[in-house]
Amino acid sequence: MMFDFGITGYRPEWLVGRRDVRREHGERLEGLVGRPLTRVSMVWDVEDDEWFPDCPVLFDFDGEQVEINHWKLDELALTWNTIDPAGPVRWPGFDLQWRTEPLPELRRLRGAVLKGVELPVWPGQDVAQGNVDVGFVFETVRVTVFNAMDENGLGFGVR
Repeated sequence: MMFDFGITGYRPEWLVGRRDVRREHGERLEGLVGRPLTRVSMVWDVEDDEWFPDCPVLFDFDGEQVEINHWKLDELALTWNTIDPAGPVRWPGFDLQWRTEPLPELRRLRGAVLKGVELPVWPGQDVAQGNVDVGFVFETVRVTVFNAMDENGLGFGVR
């Protein structure tokens, strides 16, 4: 049975390595370039008032939503337009809900036009070697969803 992360209809297909990610999703990711970012949705732990990084992060570029999720030490799933951020998230023991741009860095990006997509790979000589991240490049900022060792991490950098 596939684990759906408490999200109705979510069916991640896990990939390992940049080559597989590019083969399966490269063309569609490149198709996002030139589109404005209209929404970023994240699952929020209501009780602890913090991001719940085990669930996918949703980037909506003017109606084309890419859903990014890292799992285990090297697996990445990208899905497209399958998650409704108005829907419930049911994970036993947690009070979770979708939030739109819960972080100020994300709120500032609303409306920004995507300039490029990157798939950087962790170069280190450790257990994270080869992990594939997903980076979105805007005019002045780069946002990266990375593997934070069995969950998602989010990084912001200057372009």
